[in-house]
Amino acid sequence: MIARIIRIISKNYTLLDEHGNKHDALVMGKVRLQMTPLAGDLVEADLLDGKYAIQRILPRHNRLYRPAVANVDQALIVMSVKDPDFSPVLIDRLSFMIANEDIEPVLIVTKTDLPYSEETEQAIRAYEKGPFRVIRTRSDEVSEELKAILRGKVSVLTGQSGAGKSTLLNTIEPSFHLATQEISKALGRGRHTTRHNELHIVENGLVADTPGFSSLDFSHMSAEDLADSVIEFRPYLGQCRFNDCRHENEPGCAVKEAMAAGKISESRYSNYLSVLKMIRERKEKYI
Repeated sequence: MIARIIRIISKNYTLLDEHGNKHDALVMGKVRLQMTPLAGDLVEADLLDGKYAIQRILPRHNRLYRPAVANVDQALIVMSVKDPDFSPVLIDRLSFMIANEDIEPVLIVTKTDLPYSEETEQAIRAYEKGPFRVIRTRSDEVSEELKAILRGKVSVLTGQSGAGKSTLLNTIEPSFHLATQEISKALGRGRHTTRHNELHIVENGLVADTPGFSSLDFSHMSAEDLADSVIEFRPYLGQCRFNDCRHENEPGCAVKEAMAAGKISESRYSNYLSVLKMIRERKEKYI
């Protein structure tokens, strides 16, 4: 049987087969020597003595470390219009990390039924004109568009604490229960108390019950990786005068020319430069 691991608790595994049936399973010792199984892994399993035994982990398309999930199709960047405030800097940095892992970023804007500033509206519209999908949601209704993009996909959620990640999915699928808590007025951040990593079935798709990228960690990215991870840059990469162009002050930079022509957002470019500086300062620190 070919199936997907959707739950791991200690040495106990739950598999989901192609027909939507769940099966308890164990992992053979030889598999652990191959690699550590993760939620999201596609595996080969045989029925032995009434219980499935995972014999092999199939090649992964990608993997995340925090959360520990494999074969992710999309990451939903959940950002509220207020409480907490809409943050283009955080959106851009998260989208760079997501694209670097070969995962599609999708921006989910929450709480749009609340009054918010014209500045925030303009920022949202700028993303709607950009390269990745944007879905606006309201607190008082279920988004059919969001339900549609979850179908048949493996998704993780990331974004601000308190932006409504858990509430968003609980509204779509009432059986999807995450441990949630109100934003702490003192700390200005929420708490997430899920104790194990699991993929839940939502709209015939799978959603990780973890908070997504738990930190903005660029430690494994090079300057070249970063440029490749800015989706708006991709049509212009390889067209610069210099092969090692980092799209800063170099002459003949196709990326900067595209920005000057209004084809690349100035704020996205500025956020790229700030992360590039972070990467360089980290490299210098360890030389």
